Amino acid sequence: MKDAEPPRSDKLTLVQLIPNMLTLTAIGLGLTSLRYGLDARWELAVQMILLAAVLDGLDGRLARALGSDSKMGAELDSLADFLNFGVAPGFLLYLWALEDLRGFGWLAVVVYAICCVMRLARFNVARKEEAGGKGGEEAYFTGVPSPAGAMLAMLPMFVSFAFGLQPVLPDLLLALYVMGVGLMMVSRVPTWSFKTTKVPRRNAKVFLVAFVTVGALLFIYAWISLVALCVAYVVIVAFKLTTLRRRLPKT
Repeated sequence: MKDAEPPRSDKLTLVQLIPNMLTLTAIGLGLTSLRYGLDARWELAVQMILLAAVLDGLDGRLARALGSDSKMGAELDSLADFLNFGVAPGFLLYLWALEDLRGFGWLAVVVYAICCVMRLARFNVARKEEAGGKGGEEAYFTGVPSPAGAMLAMLPMFVSFAFGLQPVLPDLLLALYVMGVGLMMVSRVPTWSFKTTKVPRRNAKVFLVAFVTVGALLFIYAWISLVALCVAYVVIVAFKLTTLRRRLPKT
């Protein structure tokens, strides 16, 4: 018979509230992104979404580390993800380039946002099932995660900021591209999860140096580095998918 887990205290320290504070800050950043988009301050608008993505990567892990993870925190995180990675990127892309297409441009944004919220809903259901079975982290996501989907959707904006190209794609192709990214989020394609990646101890120093180098490049050459990271992500996912298919038994 397993020992009963000690009951949680009904009070939280201020430190334990930090994860929820980060999530709410991310929501504020997403809303601020919309404001900058309405003012046609495109780079600032995109930067708000990028900062929200950084906070999204921190809040959940910090909550688990501090023992302050909760159902409310999980719901807040999901709502923040929909705003920051579903609504804001699509809205910016519409104002930036798709507005000229009128109805079809708006349709592309709606399809992208709906795909994002469906992907988040599916992820939440899977997470609850794993929590009930107390399973570990999966090596692969089902479909492209919403933060990665947002980065890929905004890739044409990154290219435009990096190289001064305007427009990067014809409006019609851009609309189809945005819808394609949305469909990839709700697809059944297994997408490699970085959460389960392990670095051998002998390579830890090399990894840390590479991490610092990438961070410096993002700071100095932000948009070019983001373009490179998006391309690298697509290549890695395609490589992992090919490797996974080879390992599957043939019927």
